[in-house]
Amino acid sequence: MRRVAAVVLAAGAATRFGSPKQRLLLPRVLDRLAASPVDEVVVVEGAYGLRAESTRASVRLVHCADWERGPGASLRCGLSALGEDVEAALVIMADGPELAPEAVARVIQSWRAEGGDVVAASYGGQRGHPLLAARAVWGDVPDAGLRVLEPRLVPCDDLGAPGDVDTPEDYRILEGSGTEGA
Repeated sequence: MRRVAAVVLAAGAATRFGSPKQRLLLPRVLDRLAASPVDEVVVVEGAYGLRAESTRASVRLVHCADWERGPGASLRCGLSALGEDVEAALVIMADGPELAPEAVARVIQSWRAEGGDVVAASYGGQRGHPLLAARAVWGDVPDAGLRVLEPRLVPCDDLGAPGDVDTPEDYRILEGSGTEGA
């Protein structure tokens, strides 16, 4: 079976949030990935030191000194930490705490069945995360990230988008829509 890793981008300065949001959100993202079929997880830190604790033993933390250059620089750091046996990497955002493990599985399954260099979950017809990058595209990741590449889309509308927590208000909304009373 072809090995697939997850590269969690958690290196940014979180300027709109005003504090290291990665420290709040990363545990949720890692828990979601632990319930998915990825073979290993690499977390890329940069602006802030992080702890990558998970129920999954195969989580590694990688520091990216060039994180200020953009998400592509962080992704390159994460990809370079993967072994030669990894054939594809899922790009996961640390500020997407509602990532569905089923979306991860669906994107991986689609790539294994249909191939493609870039495969992404879509929500409402719009490109989203997770985004899978086959090894063939790892060599030319621009600083802006893989936004410049057109992915094959895998509909995941029924699973809900992973979210995007950029501000304290986004976080308050997330916390308010949590499992209160459950």
